Amino acid sequence: MAVSAVVVGFMAGLFGIGGGLIMVPVLFYIFSFAGIDQAFVMHLAIGTSFSVIIPTSIISTMTHMKFKAVDFNIVKTFGVFVVLGVILGTIFAVSLKTSSLILFFSIMTMLFAIYFLITKEKMNPLMRKVNLIYRVICGFLSGFLSAPMGIGGGVFNVPIFKMLGYPINVAIGSSAAIGFLISLIGAIGFAISGSYLNINVPFSLGFINIPTFLIFVPITAFMAKIGAKTVHKVDKKVLGKLFGIYLFIVSCKLFYEYFYF
Repeated sequence: MAVSAVVVGFMAGLFGIGGGLIMVPVLFYIFSFAGIDQAFVMHLAIGTSFSVIIPTSIISTMTHMKFKAVDFNIVKTFGVFVVLGVILGTIFAVSLKTSSLILFFSIMTMLFAIYFLITKEKMNPLMRKVNLIYRVICGFLSGFLSAPMGIGGGVFNVPIFKMLGYPINVAIGSSAAIGFLISLIGAIGFAISGSYLNINVPFSLGFINIPTFLIFVPITAFMAKIGAKTVHKVDKKVLGKLFGIYLFIVSCKLFYEYFYF
């Protein structure tokens, strides 16, 4: 867990993804090895991931703010709709079986892997006006789709902000800020739902495993700060492609696991 937390934290700050896209698969394997009931092993990984992302997203956002890479106007306009989406998405996720959650996770990451691999970073992006309907739809979908994946929404919000004309570094910084809202509501939802279902996992609060939280938080928080600083020193074109390659690998791996459930 400690070694995994180093990688998760660094990539959370580097890509503005909150770390969930790495953490969920890792925790899935760790909890499976520990003998957790397969009926809710993915739910436990997702809920725990959300809890860890809370402090990680705070550190990442504060670091990006120092580089003036967080647009709080877009964060505010998306916030309300994102929260609503997370609430409904959490209810949807809890109702799914482990195999369905794995398949969902795999398909969504593949779609965004393709996006990042084929898209090109504009040298002088033009800002676009965001109307209310667009904010409602994108904000809601960002929250709703993030819930069954245990992520901070970066994989959705970074592409959305890029399409709005934001440069990659501002898209990532603003995404990290929204990731805090998603992870907070998601963690609360999975904690309550797990307690309601009485899953009876040792040292856990609903679908949140406390020992895992205590191990991951200090390490990921420290590494997220380093990752957030690194993003401003890396070529933007290379960064986008690396993100795409990473998502492609994660998607293929989990799709392979799907056939064992």
